[in-house]
Amino acid sequence: MSETNPLLSPWDTPFGIPPFDRIRPDHFLPAFEAAMAEHLAEIAAIGADPAAPSFANTIEALERSGRALNRVGSVFSNLSVSLGGEALEALDLEISPRLAQHGMRVSLDPAIFARVDALYRQRESLGLEEDQMRVLERTHLGFIRSGAALDGAAKARMTAISERLALLHTQFGQNVVHDEKEWHLSLSASDLYGIPDFLRESMEGAATERGIPGFAVTLSRSLIEPFLTFSARRDLREAAYRAWVARGTHAGEHDNRPLIPEILALRAERARLLGYASFAEFRLADTMAGKPEAAEELLSQVWEPARRKAASERDRLLAVARKEGFEGPLQPWDWRFYAEKVRQADYDLDEAELKPYFLLANMQQAAFDTATRLFGLTFTAIPDAPVYHPDVRAYEVRDASGHVGVFLADPYARANKRSGAWMSSYRDQERLDAPISPIIVNNNNFARSEPTLLSFDDAETLFHEFGHALHGLLSQVRYPSQSGTSVRRDFVELPSQIYEHWLALPETLRRYALHHETGEPVPDAVIARLLAARGFNQGFATVEYTAAALIDMELHRHAAPETIDIERFEAAFLQRIGMPAEIGIRHRPAHFQHLFAGGGYAAGYYSYLWAEVLDADGFDAFTEAQNPFDPATAERLRKVLSAGDTRDPMELYVSFRGRKPSIAPLLRSRELLPA
Repeated sequence: MSETNPLLSPWDTPFGIPPFDRIRPDHFLPAFEAAMAEHLAEIAAIGADPAAPSFANTIEALERSGRALNRVGSVFSNLSVSLGGEALEALDLEISPRLAQHGMRVSLDPAIFARVDALYRQRESLGLEEDQMRVLERTHLGFIRSGAALDGAAKARMTAISERLALLHTQFGQNVVHDEKEWHLSLSASDLYGIPDFLRESMEGAATERGIPGFAVTLSRSLIEPFLTFSARRDLREAAYRAWVARGTHAGEHDNRPLIPEILALRAERARLLGYASFAEFRLADTMAGKPEAAEELLSQVWEPARRKAASERDRLLAVARKEGFEGPLQPWDWRFYAEKVRQADYDLDEAELKPYFLLANMQQAAFDTATRLFGLTFTAIPDAPVYHPDVRAYEVRDASGHVGVFLADPYARANKRSGAWMSSYRDQERLDAPISPIIVNNNNFARSEPTLLSFDDAETLFHEFGHALHGLLSQVRYPSQSGTSVRRDFVELPSQIYEHWLALPETLRRYALHHETGEPVPDAVIARLLAARGFNQGFATVEYTAAALIDMELHRHAAPETIDIERFEAAFLQRIGMPAEIGIRHRPAHFQHLFAGGGYAAGYYSYLWAEVLDADGFDAFTEAQNPFDPATAERLRKVLSAGDTRDPMELYVSFRGRKPSIAPLLRSRELLPA
């Protein structure tokens, strides 16, 4: 099979990009089986080595193991969410528990753990370099947190839990994609009162993609949020909003509500097996926060100021609405509509006026050129690169030393593509045996139109994900497990969130926010109004986010999660924290993919706010240098991005900033400080 299966054969593509044009869904299962068998053989050889454990024959051998499996797995996991389709979805359901079982066989291998544990106990006498000491300590901790020190029965239960969770996570994510793919609101031209031209074009494109006449609103955030902002038809806004928040709640085979208690209960059980009182306690023990109370303290510091600000924003929205004859209370499907009216009235800023200046191609170039000025990177299109979809563009990334890596940009929403925006990798940087350069992908879900125009928030998302991409591209580590974004969850958002600041620079906007028809730069007066309005609606934004972070922590600290009726729990929780009725939580549990389509952000959604403390305080370093491209400050930031997980994240931050972070810049940037 290795002679014909491109996943198992050498790749002769430019820079080792996966040969997407030759890969078919039926290649994956035999490739996984061969790669898992090879990995188990490598593990068995390490465990059976008659030589005494050493860093080289154990830790470095583990770092080398599983390369074929990593290669197959990275291609599959990326295509499953970026490309999708029935064949890959079916295979995902089949292979995910098998991969979980395989991972636990490795993590619970007694011979391997005995060698790692022996090295850990004598680590101070091994003469290790800093990155080696950290990889040893983190490897040992990984085995401990996987259950390697447990007895046989507990290990067996840990394996069963991991297999079941892998399947539940996959089902959860596929159910959300199903609901997003199935629903649309079909509209005619007479239904478009209030809809600006750019949104009409995107809605017409969505209808064409779905093979229906006229115009369509889908559950892609890039379509539904502007529809809620501009549609003057309150009945249509309500219908669209209710469908959006109902994802994952439809009775039947795609209902996520029964999956949530089981996921939570399995996570809680795993935490108890490892000696923790709750999954939240287990998860946060290996973060910058350290414990749930620290995360909750941060969230509580912004919750009440955000609620107060949101209340004043609501009163202003109602004042405008009343003048137009609006009666009754404001509803969640009204907020964005009247917020846009208030923004126009108070800041003379109209999204429809602003959007023609934010051409996708120009915003991508702005992200590239910012990286050039900060870090000396260049981005050159690779016209002959194989790609998995015509939407994708490939670029070679270089600096003064030569080739850095490959960047793939996948900007558009598609029916089978997972919603949201994310960065991932097809190959991570390392130099254990030879230099290996990274292949990084950014996925966005912008509404397709000709030309593709972004909102300022869309452009900010593009910069955010590109900040993650730079974290992967600039990595300069020896060991694969320390590469790029392989850092603690509440540190991983720092590179992405700090990069957003460069979009809002007046010099960036003057150079790249060019009108798509005339080529004229956005007027300085508009820039001034845009920047003056940065704090506008921040009460709303902070409330909808913080409520989601708080419910995440509450769910993962629940004493008996298997008893939860998730809709009743959600309603009671939001009432208890005083959630404003006119603001919807950013992610309702039944479609909260950060938490339940995988475990990455489980008991960790707070990390966006934690990282915002770091990024707001961190960008102040450039402000204090009086130059947003100050070379010395940029070089210190590059060291943070290049270090991966070779050092403790707080040590990395202090080395960049010269001190620990302050929360004041975050409160200032969100205008949550008392007047």
